Amino acid sequence: MTMPSSLSEAACRVLGCPEPSEKARLTAAFVPAWRAGTIETIGQEQPPDRPARPAEPALKAPRELAKRKITQAPAGRIALLHALAHIELNAIDLAWDIVARFNDVDLPRAFYDDWLQVAEEEAKHYSLLAERLAALDSHYGALPAHDGLWLAAQDTGHDLLARLAVVPLVLEARGLDVTPAMIQRLKAVNDADSAAVLEVIYRDEIGHVAIGRRWFLWACEARQLDPRKAWVEAVRRHFKGQIKPPFNEAARRQAGLEPEDYLPLVDVP
Repeated sequence: MTMPSSLSEAACRVLGCPEPSEKARLTAAFVPAWRAGTIETIGQEQPPDRPARPAEPALKAPRELAKRKITQAPAGRIALLHALAHIELNAIDLAWDIVARFNDVDLPRAFYDDWLQVAEEEAKHYSLLAERLAALDSHYGALPAHDGLWLAAQDTGHDLLARLAVVPLVLEARGLDVTPAMIQRLKAVNDADSAAVLEVIYRDEIGHVAIGRRWFLWACEARQLDPRKAWVEAVRRHFKGQIKPPFNEAARRQAGLEPEDYLPLVDVP
C-alpha cells in the first residue's frame, strides 16, 4: 500500500473508499503512520462533500425504519447492531472529514492527534460490530439505514465551531445517554458478547465527547466567545432534531458537560 504524502490525502483516501472494512483497514494503517512521522504534513487536499458508500444499505428517512426490539430472537439484535455499525461507519468518516475540511484553520498538532485517535477508535468499533453481525449470520448492508449523521455534517461543513457544537457535543453525547440501557437489554437476553462490544464503545465515546468539548472551548477562546452562549446559538442554528431527557449526567460530566450547558437547549424544537 502506498502511504499518503499528507494527512489531508490520507483523509481523502479513507473518505473516497466505498468499502467499510477497507475504510477501517486504511484508518488502522494511516493513524500509526502519522504518529510515527511517516506522514509528516497536514496538506491542503479538500474532502468530498459526501464520503463514498457501498451499494447497500439503502438509505431511508428515519421515520421509514422499523423500530428495534431486543429479544432472544436474533432479528432485533441484528437490527440494533446494524444501526450501530452504520453510526460507527459514519463516525470514521466524520473524524477524517474534520481533519481535512478545516485544514485551512491554524490548528495545533494536538487537534489532529485527537481526531485521529477518534478515527482509530471508531474504526475499531465498526469492526467489532461487523464481527458480531457475522456471528449472528448477518452483515452490514443487510438492512436499510438513515443518512441523518452525514446531513448534520453537511450542515456544519462551513464552520469548525458549528461542527464541534453539533457532532460530538449533541449527537455523540446522545449516545452516552442511550447506550447503558442497550447494554442492559442485551445482557437481559443473554447476549453477553454484543453487550461487551457496546461497553467498549461506551467507554471510548466518553473520551470522544471530551475531545469535542476540548476543541469547542479552544475555538471559542480563539474567537473570544462565551462557550455556553456560543454552543446554544450554534445548536439552535444548525441542529434540526430535539435535545431531550433522560440524560446520563454522570457520563456527560466525565466528558466535561455540565447540566447547565445542555439544559437550556431541551425545549429547542
